[in-house]
Amino acid sequence: MRIAIRRSACIHVVLKAIYAFMVDVDWELRETGPPEAECTVLLLPGGLCGAGSYAEVMAEPALSGTRLVAATLPGNAGAPPLNDYSMENYALVTTELAKQVSADVVVGYSNGASVAFEMVVSGSFTGPVVLLGISLSSKDESAFFRGLIQSRKVLGSVPTRVLATVAASMIKRTELPAERKRELQEDFHKNVPVDTMHAVSAYVSWLHRQERPAERLCQAGVPTWTVHAEKGDGDLTDDERGTLESCQHAQVVTIPGNVFFLPMEASPRVADVIVEAVGQTSSVG
Repeated sequence: MRIAIRRSACIHVVLKAIYAFMVDVDWELRETGPPEAECTVLLLPGGLCGAGSYAEVMAEPALSGTRLVAATLPGNAGAPPLNDYSMENYALVTTELAKQVSADVVVGYSNGASVAFEMVVSGSFTGPVVLLGISLSSKDESAFFRGLIQSRKVLGSVPTRVLATVAASMIKRTELPAERKRELQEDFHKNVPVDTMHAVSAYVSWLHRQERPAERLCQAGVPTWTVHAEKGDGDLTDDERGTLESCQHAQVVTIPGNVFFLPMEASPRVADVIVEAVGQTSSVG
């Protein structure tokens, strides 16, 4: 009987692992560039954003010869959510997508950068990675964000509604064309508050679980670009920045000025960084 119980437990673990890899995600994808291109880049949007948030980057001439695949992360911009909102699970299913599209490079913005981080530190993706506006720890997030999310314990999904409203209002302040602003605002309003609340809660828990994240990123051993604006989305502590700046295969890129939506507002510089990452694919492996 004891052996039977142990076997049953083992079978349960194996089946759970198999199920994790067989999760059927209905990905919303946008693709540009030659299908036969030598390099494919997977683009992961930030929280609340859809695949279309990379339109400016995908239109940059510097990337015209590169196959670019942007994917709306589950639970964002109206996309169906995952049953498990943990960042580890997001990394698991996104790694499978990276395999399906034969991605050589992964680029993530904000929450998408956190997914990309988890992919490389877990060893499931070993190619170059570009992290736009990432927060490696809770200290990297703004006091406004931390306070707003803390209030979810009392206000439920209301704070996530506020997040979508704030994001939509911030788009108005950008220099993007009016039609483009409307497209992005529509994506923000597609978000389902309950889904967003679960996703944000899992994200905050993940931030608090991080121990020496910059060291883990360096130890992953993959070419890494961490991109922030002087003022904007995400940040690095002095220790995190120092660790990455001293890491042989990591680069820290600071974009001048106040830029919150890096893929939309700083697409030429982001494209240049992606070109650098693509140039490193031949040396990886």
